[in-house]
Amino acid sequence: MRPSGAKFGCGKQAAALPRAKAKARDGEQGKPAIRGGEAMGVQKRYRQGQILKIVAGQAVANQDELRRQLVHLGMRVTQATLSRDLRELKLVKTADGYRALAAPRTEEASPLPTLGRALKEFLLDIRPAQNMLVLKTPPGGAQPLAAAVDAEHWKEIAGTLAGDDTVLLIGTSNRARATIQKRMEEFLR
Repeated sequence: MRPSGAKFGCGKQAAALPRAKAKARDGEQGKPAIRGGEAMGVQKRYRQGQILKIVAGQAVANQDELRRQLVHLGMRVTQATLSRDLRELKLVKTADGYRALAAPRTEEASPLPTLGRALKEFLLDIRPAQNMLVLKTPPGGAQPLAAAVDAEHWKEIAGTLAGDDTVLLIGTSNRARATIQKRMEEFLR
């Protein structure tokens, strides 16, 4: 003989089913599961990169103006998210718009080498390849050289990649690559 109600899904088994569905939906500890957590982090990093790019390129008077520029780039963002991003990026509002908060200098912090010094100290060879430059360094010299190049914020550079003894600079065009190469060669004179 069956217990009454077992036929229709009542009792402990029926009560366990909604809890199991809730656990699957909310995660093991009853916390909401993060769906696409990696994608969310990538979106955040991309959005914050675009914020830095906008702020570096022009004066942005307020958060609403910044939000509108992000919408123009296809990113809808709430004021709360934008405010959080600005705080995480350590951007502060000045009379000239949002700017990076200058970190207090500490005596222990070693400053990055200037590009001229880094080129003289680490560069062994420059090899052009279409819109790219391959910079050869001694082992361990690529990272400080790439950091010095990045610190210059040259608009002609789309990106840098550094290994142990090689830095790849990607120019925005062949002409930009030639300009970058010429500037670097001038530092070496």
